[in-house]
Amino acid sequence: MLTLLKSLAAASLFVVCAVQAAPQSAPVAAPEFTGIEKWLNSDPLTLQSLRGKVVLVDFWTYTCINCIRTLPYVTRWYQQYKDQGFVVVGVHTPEFPFERSTKNVSQAMERLGIKYPVAQDNRYATWDAYRNQYWPAAYLIDKHGQIVYRHFGEGKYKETEAEIQRLLAQPG
Repeated sequence: MLTLLKSLAAASLFVVCAVQAAPQSAPVAAPEFTGIEKWLNSDPLTLQSLRGKVVLVDFWTYTCINCIRTLPYVTRWYQQYKDQGFVVVGVHTPEFPFERSTKNVSQAMERLGIKYPVAQDNRYATWDAYRNQYWPAAYLIDKHGQIVYRHFGEGKYKETEAEIQRLLAQPG
């Protein structure tokens, strides 16, 4: 019985490792920002205008603890790589009605030290265009406008940063 349990545990570990190591799905064209109510820290942006840059689209909301925990990494990446052709676009998609307030979002951005562009997606139009389902969610877009990496939730910070570096090193 003990041997059977050990075998099952080993098989389960293999499956978990195989899933975690599974490659990202094939690159797909990134959807345009759509239905944005307000842009904060920026004039309105389009993915077309960002061609030639590496873009991190970060879906977040200011009361989500998981989002708050990812922000130090996102803001550091923005500061570290913005002069190398890296752009972060935070897409603030509210979970609760009070998160639709531009004043509340702006105050949270100030408190959290967010200096990169934030699109206020109160009607979930961009969220739906990306078929997103999670807070936080990170989508890395290459210089040609293709989503080449996705990560949902916390963690994988080293892997995400390595992908940012890899994409920045590619020719435009």
